[in-house]
Amino acid sequence: MMANLRCVLVEGKKHRAWPVLNRLEVLITDDVSAYVAGLFATHPEETTNGNFGVTCLAIELNNREKQSKDSKISPMERRFQHLLAAEKGPELYQRVLRMVLRAKTEGVLINYEQLANDLRFWGDRTKTEWAAAFWTPGVRPATEEGL
Repeated sequence: MMANLRCVLVEGKKHRAWPVLNRLEVLITDDVSAYVAGLFATHPEETTNGNFGVTCLAIELNNREKQSKDSKISPMERRFQHLLAAEKGPELYQRVLRMVLRAKTEGVLINYEQLANDLRFWGDRTKTEWAAAFWTPGVRPATEEGL
């Protein structure tokens, strides 16, 4: 079942995931939910805390001691910047997939429910929330109510 669900991530194999998505009551026309289900099938270790910026920070922290101590931007920071610069669609989905695969390798948990919501409403607000979680952990971004 999980192997078939992962097929939603490959353009030419999406049809293999449709029966599984149907059983899970995920509409095959809901691209974001289907995509996130495929990501979950790739790395089913999840949490209910944080957004994808927190996930990327955890990956960065796992690798920080391996990196040089100079003031240059780290490779993970560079990848995260490219992720934030991505437009909604195939480019964004491929970059998220690469980060999920990296999270799997590092044993980092992912909040898939929040990820689905963020991908559905991808824009400056989501990008800012991810960036704040990555570069200023522990500081909550101001909400509209708090302004």
